[in-house]
Formats: sequence, C-alpha cells, structure tokens
Amino acid sequence: MIALAACGGGGGSVGAEPTGGKAAPPARTSLPSPRTVSTTPQQSPVQRVLARLSTEEKVGQLFMPVLYGTTADTVSGENQARYSARTPAKVIAKYHLGGVILFPQNVKSVSQVVGLTNGLQRASGKVPLLISTDQENGLVSRMSALMTDFPGAGEIGATGDTGLSREVARATGEELRALGVNLDFAPVADVNVNPRNPVIGRRAFGDDPKRVAKMVAAAVKGFGDAKIAATAKHFPGHGDTNVDSHTGLPVIKHTKAEWERIDAPPFRAAIDAGVDAVMSAHIVFPKLDPSGDPATLSKPILTGLLRDKLGFKGVISTDALNMGGVRKKYDDGEIAVRAVLAGADILLMPNNLPRAYRAVLAAVKSGRISAERLDQSVTRLLTLKHNRGLLTEAPVASARRAADVLRSPEHRRLAARAGD
Repeated sequence: MIALAACGGGGGSVGAEPTGGKAAPPARTSLPSPRTVSTTPQQSPVQRVLARLSTEEKVGQLFMPVLYGTTADTVSGENQARYSARTPAKVIAKYHLGGVILFPQNVKSVSQVVGLTNGLQRASGKVPLLISTDQENGLVSRMSALMTDFPGAGEIGATGDTGLSREVARATGEELRALGVNLDFAPVADVNVNPRNPVIGRRAFGDDPKRVAKMVAAAVKGFGDAKIAATAKHFPGHGDTNVDSHTGLPVIKHTKAEWERIDAPPFRAAIDAGVDAVMSAHIVFPKLDPSGDPATLSKPILTGLLRDKLGFKGVISTDALNMGGVRKKYDDGEIAVRAVLAGADILLMPNNLPRAYRAVLAAVKSGRISAERLDQSVTRLLTLKHNRGLLTEAPVASARRAADVLRSPEHRRLAARAGD
C-alpha cells in the first residue's frame, strides 16, 4: 500500500452512511446462492466453506475497510460518523467482512490491540478475518508504537544481505502475529529507479532489479517462517513515478521490454518464493494497457499479466480505493465493480463501504460479475485463510505472549545489527 495518506493516514478511507435516520440496507438477492447446498465428504475444506456462504457473505469476503476505534464493541467518533453509530463488530456482521486493516488510530497498547483483534475475530461469523496492516518497517510502520524499530527496506537492501532481509521479516511477522495480525502489506517489490519518486524512495530495497528481487524473495520467506501472509506491492511496479498516487494518477512510460527488465523481476521472485498476495498500483502503464485506466482497474494487467503471464495463483489486493489515483474516472461503487472485473480479490479501504458493497452485490445479481467470477475470488481468499490456519477457527491472541514477543531482547539485537 502506498505511503502516508490512503495507506498512511486512513482518514478518508471508508465511506459514509447517512447518520440522520436509518441507513439503506444492502440489496438482498431474491434467490439463494447456487452454492448454498449441502456439503459432501469429497469436497475440500475450502469448497465446504464456500458452499455454506450466501451471495451476500461471498461479496463481503472481498472487502477490507478501516474500522475506527480501539475496541470491537465501542463506537468511536469516527466510526459513529461513518457507520451510523455502529461498533466495529456490528459493521463486520452487517457487511460479512472478509478482513479489516489496522492503522495507528487503532493502537494504544499491547493488551488493547490484542483485545481489539480478538474482538474483531469474534464478530466475524462463518469465516475468520484477515486482519492486516502496513508494517514495512522504516517510513511506513503502522504498529511502530508497540513494535521493534527495525530498519526499512532501503537500509536492509543496501547491505546486500538476503539473510538479514529474511530475519527481519520473520521477526516482524512474529510480532504482528502475537498481536493478532495475520497479513502484512509488505514487502515493497518496487524498483526505485526514479530519484524524484515522491512515494516509494527508501521504502524499496533499492534501484537494482536483481538485488531487489533477491531481497523481496527473502522477505517473503521470512514472513512465511513467522506463519503470516505477505504481500508484494505495488504491481506492475511503482518505482519510476514522480507523481504521488494518493492525489494524482502517475503514468509510467516503460516499454514492455523495460518492464520485463526493471519492474518484473521482484514480482517474479516473490511469486517463486510463495507470496500470499500481490497488491496493485494506481498507475497508468500505457505499454501494458493503453486504456488509460490505472492498473488496479486493468484486466490486461491484473489478469493478463499477473495471473496469465506470471502465473500468480494467490490473492490480488487493490491498493487503497480511497486514493486519488483510482478515483479520477469512476464513482466509488463503479470502482469496486471494475476492480473485481479486472481480477482483484481484496477491495481495500473503499472510500464508501456501503456504496461499494451494494454496487458489487448488484453487479453479481445482474450477472455483470458472474457467480463463477465471484467464486474464484472467494476461493482464493478462503485458500489463503486455510493455508494460514484461519479457515474455520481464528487463533486467539494472548496479551502475555505478545508482551514477551514484542521488542524482545532478541529482536532488539537484530534491529541493532540490521542498522549497523
């Protein structure tokens, strides 16, 4: 996720229901989902869970908004303004959410975050939540108030030590997992070849594609060692921009050959290392898709390039859908629908969650998004959860365990060694 506004402040990241009077309920399908049938012993665990989900529940699995406040069952001022006085737990239940993302406003103390993540999971219904954050270390570190201060990718990349990249990712993942976070939007797989880049810079491992690829692969393996899902970002590569996609729509003029040589290697390496998810970029890449749409809304890029050419089978997440770079041409509902049609599985931080949810549900009911296409995304999400032990029963975080892991002497020694 990009830096400091949409992926950094979270301030405008979820949308509004009117607070005066009752909010309009999400549209309901008049027919049962064709998949809401009895399960059979021959089905896989993922297929059995999929078969139990209604259409509304399947659509909810795609969404990962910000929920405001420090507990699951208390209405904060921001949540009250955006969700008609609903607590985070009630928002999860209403929209059948598949995940949430945490920001600094959700963080007060170790025991509080553990209580929050446990409370969010209790509200999750049939399928446990993906609870995510952006803990890249360095410039973008949402949990920095509680976690070990590891150097960012730029510093680690400069060492050339892939073992160090893996160790820091493992330790970061261990601390996140102890807090109840199970997906990190890291590592950054961009190759920062533009010194004027206003949004990537030292967040990347460097400007050499081969070195960045090795560092990214090592980090992915480190997160895997910690049993936490990793995300390579920002596909197809945000390293050669001089516009911030939070506020504008960058255009990258690389040819296909330049993309293959500069931007693609770290994503290929991440996929080969078993990365769980890849995040899209709100950038226009005319030589990859001449439509003028950002990569987040581009089927030629997300499906044609990432899935078909690179062979990625995992989860595709959008970058934050409240960012200016993706909101230039379409409204908040249409953005969500087009992202799904392009190939996205996670709709991250919609600017207006109620509107986006209703738009995707309506698109499924009308057939614009086919039932098969919806099931593809939900199957990928459920598979990720199954692979990380989250399919049927959410792990319960322990405040005592978290206090032992976070900023442990071992991790502080690693941070000091990484910063030398």
